[in-house]
Order: sequence, then structure tokens, then C-alpha cells
Amino acid sequence: MIKKEQKKQDPKKKSVIMSGKRKAAIARARIKVGKGIIRINERALDAYTPEIARMRIQEPIILAGDRVNKLDIRVNVRGGGWSSQAEATRLSIGKALVAYTESEELKQKFLNYDRQLLVADTRRKESRKPGTHSRARAKRQKSYR
Repeated sequence: MIKKEQKKQDPKKKSVIMSGKRKAAIARARIKVGKGIIRINERALDAYTPEIARMRIQEPIILAGDRVNKLDIRVNVRGGGWSSQAEATRLSIGKALVAYTESEELKQKFLNYDRQLLVADTRRKESRKPGTHSRARAKRQKSYR
């Protein structure tokens, strides 16, 4: 039998894994106690390019403030383009921070700043229709002259 004292996790060993999606990109963020290191696909956040993507990824970290200083964040992101990957990464980090801290105040702060920090954008590419050209809604032009 397992004693109840053994079931509870030590706060120092607590770890949270959350995922985020945007179009074809899927990101998984893992947060645990550490030295404040943030890595995306084993690359430091400071070395992440392009710069606009790095700034978008930093938004939930900046909003969380000092809570992130003693947390290690590792993100694995695959699929999609660089913009979709950045959006999926910031979503997974935002969701993981709220789950880790269990703070209603942080959740409200994220929702007030940008709802996309906690809620996925479900829009996807529309499928191509048969008998059409290269895109979903592109049709052949009609000419009567």
C-alpha cells in the first residue's frame, strides 16, 4: 500500500507539460523548478530567430514577471511555418504557466492582454474542392464574349 504522504509531490520536483496548436504547428512546453533557462527546440530563447517571433514568445514570460525567474521552460515545437510555431509556443507556455502557478490572477492577466495566450485559434486551412484550380475557392473564369 502507498501511504498518503508518499502520494503528494514535492513542490521542488513539480513539473507541468502543456501543448499548444496553431495551424499545422504543435508545441509542447515543460515547466519545472530550475535556474530560469528557456529553450525552444534545444536552442536558447535569446538565439531564436526571427526577432518578431522571439518577441511574441516572450509575451507570456514578461507578463508572468518574477514567477519565471526560478523556472526552467523547455519547448519542443514541430510542423507549420515560423509564425505558426511562435504562436503555438506562446500558447503552450501561457497554458503551462497558469497550470504550474495555479494562479487565477495570472490567468486573468493573460486573458485581458490577449486571449490567444490561453485559448487556441481553431482556424485551419480550407481543403481544396474537386474541379477547381489550385486553391479552395478558386474557380475558372467565365467569358461570354
